[in-house]
Amino acid sequence: MVFTHRWLGIAGCLLFITWFASGIVMMYARMPELSPFERAAHRPPLDLSAARVSLQDALAGTPPPSLVRLGMLGGRPVYRALAGGNWTTVFADTAERFGALSESAAVEEAKRFASGSASTIRYDGRLTKPDQWSLQHSRSLPMHRVALGDPDDTKLYFAERTGDIVLKTTAPARRVAYFGAVLHWLYFTPLRTNHEMWTRMIIWLSALGTLMCVLGLIWGFYNSLRTPYRGWLRWHHYIGLVFGAVSFAWIFSGLLSVDPVDWHADTSPTAAQRRAFDGGPLHLDGLATNDIKARVPSGAKDVEIVPFLGRPRLIVDGKPDAPIARGDIERTMAAAMPGAAIADIAWLDEYDAYYYDRGGELPLPVVRARFDDPAATWLYVDPVRGVPIRREERSSRVNRWLYHGLHSLDFPFLYYRRPLWDIVMIALMLGGMGSAVTAVVPGFRRLWRHVLRLL
Repeated sequence: MVFTHRWLGIAGCLLFITWFASGIVMMYARMPELSPFERAAHRPPLDLSAARVSLQDALAGTPPPSLVRLGMLGGRPVYRALAGGNWTTVFADTAERFGALSESAAVEEAKRFASGSASTIRYDGRLTKPDQWSLQHSRSLPMHRVALGDPDDTKLYFAERTGDIVLKTTAPARRVAYFGAVLHWLYFTPLRTNHEMWTRMIIWLSALGTLMCVLGLIWGFYNSLRTPYRGWLRWHHYIGLVFGAVSFAWIFSGLLSVDPVDWHADTSPTAAQRRAFDGGPLHLDGLATNDIKARVPSGAKDVEIVPFLGRPRLIVDGKPDAPIARGDIERTMAAAMPGAAIADIAWLDEYDAYYYDRGGELPLPVVRARFDDPAATWLYVDPVRGVPIRREERSSRVNRWLYHGLHSLDFPFLYYRRPLWDIVMIALMLGGMGSAVTAVVPGFRRLWRHVLRLL
């Protein structure tokens, strides 16, 4: 037991230090993103005066869409339709299909986004494979990368197929991400692009780290009354006694994050549950262009057309042009789970323990229905858009506490109490780091002695 713990520690002490240090960074910054708030702030106002082609005519010959978004592209109004997981973009003034965003058009879109630093903007490359920062957006490939040439070295990524802006990065955000998410998740491009190899590596490293912690805790408590060690190992022994359980909890919950045994449920609503709400694809035959213009106020930036029970609804800048009746929502929730009775329904204006977001980006209010089916399903529905947005089952709720609870300490009594949560997290991570740091010197001394013997 001591032999195994010792050599696992020698092999992994620097990795543990890296995980703890990068975890502190990740409390405040992760991978660079374009936030929904910034996206909305930079989105140009809709100009539908030139829109002369109806949705039905514009999308003739394409599969019936499940969602349509109205936007601007190149200063022209466009329909973006989602069908079968693929987007089709059609100009609303001529019914011309948008083929692909060119390099020059990407630069023009960047100029509209930046609005003020156009003279320094330059094209920075076409991506057919993800770079370090677009790994989580590989579905949007190919992409155009445009550099703004500003003091922050901002780079914008545009999807070639739709013309949409996908990602924004800055030099400060990239530097922080290197010391945070990249190191913590081992998110290096050559490794992460091979998903199977990356997953296996994370599973093995986490499993071996979990074993190391368990063996260290057993041996540490066996010698807890009187330590046989001196110097660095004495510190390692006592710090490990105090913070070893925390290290075990973090490394074990990190192992669960990659779902090594495929045991917890997906939290996305099923296709049948979504179909119960949308009633199938959008029916566009009764949606005239002039009707859309009349229902979209001046200055609006974003319009979504979504189906609810087969009827198209307009969501303008996140607000419906007409609300859905409470009774319709509740009846549809029951229809989404045939054969299961509803135990209770709650209309929530605040997040609960399973549907939550410290950044406040998840929509509120939300309707939660709990069912008495064998999986003990909870279904969350956005009453504004009339769509199911989350499904929790017994296994996913267990995973929520074993992974998110242990890994991020996002327990309700602590999660929303800052800076208390920050103080607790940093103190525990410094303790875990201390247990690893105190193993570095004696570990590498032993390693060096073995090297000398071999020489």
